[in-house]
Amino acid sequence: MIVKPKKHLGQHFLNDKTVCTRMTEALEGTGYEFKSVLEVGPGMGALTEPLLESKEFVTHVVEIDSESVVYLKANFPALGDRIYEKDFLHSDLTDIMGTDSFAVAGNFPYNISTQILFKVLENKDQIPLVVGMFQKEVAVRIAEPPGSKKHGITSVLLQAYYDIDYLFTVPPEVFTPPPKVDSGIIILKRNQTKKLDCDEGLFKRVVKMAFNQRRKTLRNSLKAMINEYDFPYQEYAELFARRPESLSVQEFVMLTNLFANAEKTTNIEL
Repeated sequence: MIVKPKKHLGQHFLNDKTVCTRMTEALEGTGYEFKSVLEVGPGMGALTEPLLESKEFVTHVVEIDSESVVYLKANFPALGDRIYEKDFLHSDLTDIMGTDSFAVAGNFPYNISTQILFKVLENKDQIPLVVGMFQKEVAVRIAEPPGSKKHGITSVLLQAYYDIDYLFTVPPEVFTPPPKVDSGIIILKRNQTKKLDCDEGLFKRVVKMAFNQRRKTLRNSLKAMINEYDFPYQEYAELFARRPESLSVQEFVMLTNLFANAEKTTNIEL
C-alpha cells in the first residue's frame, strides 16, 4: 500500500487536471529551446502526469520530501532515474540537469516561492522559461509592470531578465487541503538581456533601498546613498521626486550608473 505524502513546506496539493494541462500547454510551442523540464516540488504528481505526456520535452522532478519521492517512484515509473530527492534551493542545478538549457515548472510551496525564483535568477542563462503557481498576491506582484503600486523589488529584479505574464487564477477548492487564498499562474520568458549595463551588485542595492521605503520619493528613500556620492543631484531633481514603483528597469539602470560614475563624498546635505 502506497501512503500518500503529507503536506510539507506549506504546500497544498493540486487535484485539478485542467489547471495542470493548461500549465503544461503554456510550456509548449513557446519557441524557446529546451529539451527538458524540471518540476520543483511535484508532491503527488498532479502536474507531473501531463508533463510526462508532452512530446516536446523530457520531465525531471526534484522533491525534498521522502514520502513524496516514494509515492512518485511507485506511481510514475516513466520518470525512471529522473526523480531527485534534493532541496532545490540548495542544489547545484548542473548536478541535476547538466549544462543544457531547461525549463522550470511547479505548484510552488507558498513559503519558498519567491526564493525559488531567485534560484532561477541565479541560473538565468540556463533557464529560458518558467511556469509556476504562486499565492495570487505574489504572482500579481511579480508580473506587475512599472506604475502599479504592487510593482516592487521582486518585480524589478526578475523583469530585468524575464518578460513576465500573469496567465490565470486558480481557486482554493482545487487543492487538498484548500488554502485560504486564491493562487495565480505566471510565465517567465527569458528576454534578450545577457547582462545589465551597470554594476549588477549596485543595481540590487539601489532597487532594494528604493523600495524599503516605497511610499517615499527616491530623494528620501535613497537619501543615505545620495549622501555617499558627489554627483549633480539638482540636474536629476525630477527623477528623484518620483516613487520607486514608477521606474522601469532601464531607469533603475540609469539611476545605478549615476551613483557608479560619481565619486564618494560626505558633503551633500539634502
